[in-house]
Amino acid sequence: MKYIFASIVAALIVAASAAAIAQTSGAAGDAPKQECALGYVTGVGGSAQSMREYLATPDRDKYRYLADNQIQCKISDEGRASACTGVTNLRHEQASVYDDSDSATMVVVARVELDQGTYPVMVVVRRQDMHCDQ
Repeated sequence: MKYIFASIVAALIVAASAAAIAQTSGAAGDAPKQECALGYVTGVGGSAQSMREYLATPDRDKYRYLADNQIQCKISDEGRASACTGVTNLRHEQASVYDDSDSATMVVVARVELDQGTYPVMVVVRRQDMHCDQ
């Protein structure tokens, strides 16, 4: 009997919190963000600083910036990529969302071809380049 009562209370709490979240997301007047955990990225991605520079580059110079600033990372003995700089072109690469708090860009983990091989790397991509896996 205790278990049934606890289950009912838990279900009520979950329902109340979901209703509260729905009310607060619509209260600000802006449309709720599309939540996405997995998807595919097609476009340019890279380190935060390199992506800021790339996005600020005039359109006529973007190809040159991409060619001159290829992504490079340090690879640890455990096979983890870190301290990445530069940008890369991602073509329908499966990615998982790490942080989507920015309105224009998001941080994802995607497999990136480096000089040492292919590794999962945290890269910043434009939000419009990420397509959710549904």
